[in-house]
Amino acid sequence: MKVKRKIGILLIISIMLFVSYNVVVRNAEVLALSKYGSRGEEVKQIQTKLKRWGYYSGSVDGIYGSQTLAAVKLFQKKNGLTVDGIAGTKTLQAMGIFNSSNSSSSSSSNVSSSNLNLLSRVVYGEARGESYTGQVAVAAVVLNRVKSSSFPNTISGVVYQSGAFDCVSDGQINLTPNETAKKAAQDALNGWDPTYGAIYYFNPATATNKWIWSRPMTVTIGKHRFCK
Repeated sequence: MKVKRKIGILLIISIMLFVSYNVVVRNAEVLALSKYGSRGEEVKQIQTKLKRWGYYSGSVDGIYGSQTLAAVKLFQKKNGLTVDGIAGTKTLQAMGIFNSSNSSSSSSSNVSSSNLNLLSRVVYGEARGESYTGQVAVAAVVLNRVKSSSFPNTISGVVYQSGAFDCVSDGQINLTPNETAKKAAQDALNGWDPTYGAIYYFNPATATNKWIWSRPMTVTIGKHRFCK
């Protein structure tokens, strides 16, 4: 009888541990992502970001409904992420949304911080007199060049390519960027591209290079004309 009682107790303990483990793990999974049906502050952050970048047109109500789901999928598709409509760790990081459940390694953070700083300095040196959208657009051109096979495949490589940017030539790259430039750079890193894929831009009022005028234009923002 004592043996049977011990086996029974061990069985009960095992079941309790199994249930507790699954509750903890499942709760952690829920906390680590937002998905259809989710509600809360993180969903508001997602909606705010996607609305600013033109992916989402609904209200910022903190409810992960069908419009938010469609917007997340579109963002994922355009940023090379798994298109599942779930704002998991990688999707949240791509949006620039960080919390205790999706923080990454320090080495990754250091690389991201370095890229953000350099991109911010380019924005400040090249476009601090432009509108906010115009500043994001300049950062987007840098990132579009990184993706293009015609340019270096790193942000620093693109920025410091000989003759690529006036701010490098005249030393303005060394100025301390303001918060607006930093936010514009971050928005570009997170996927906002107001240039529609442009890899060049110039000021029509001052440009003397005939070749640049021949490039197909995508959009004009402020004093800059963006082209491919």
